[in-house]
Amino acid sequence: MDAAALKDLIRDVPDFPQRGVVFKDLTPLLADPGAFAIVLDALVEPFVGHHVDKVVAIEARGFIFAAPVAHRLSAGLIPVRKPGKLPWRIEAAEYALEYGRGTLEIHADSLAKGERVLIIDDVLATGGTAAATAGLVERLGGEVIGLGFVIELGFLGGRRKLEGREVHSLLAYE
Repeated sequence: MDAAALKDLIRDVPDFPQRGVVFKDLTPLLADPGAFAIVLDALVEPFVGHHVDKVVAIEARGFIFAAPVAHRLSAGLIPVRKPGKLPWRIEAAEYALEYGRGTLEIHADSLAKGERVLIIDDVLATGGTAAATAGLVERLGGEVIGLGFVIELGFLGGRRKLEGREVHSLLAYE
């Protein structure tokens, strides 16, 4: 299955979550077991042999992809969540979205100094969420060895906020 066939399984939903935003709905892709397996393999492949200690999953759709990636890389899984969802001491970071502002939290004891971390999410848009997550990982002493995304919305310029980092996106929308 090539990139065009995978893109055919992604539905555009206009004006969601607010007017003017075209949401990329991955649920049809997730429902296709072959396509889902191809996406997981493609997310894992660039990082095989890079000794990943932890995979950080960004809420919420990043959880869907990061958990099997962590399993395949024999790495631990760490969720990064919206405020009020984690039950322990947290570190937090604010960031800009393409349609507002947000805050992310991570457990303060989730990483040991020097652990090698792969960050996984579904979409790279403006880069604010990914950059905030990378900052949280580094604040806790982790080393971000790469970031993986299913979709990149290149027209929003998010890759610029991640300059100097290894970034892999499977499907690009320019």
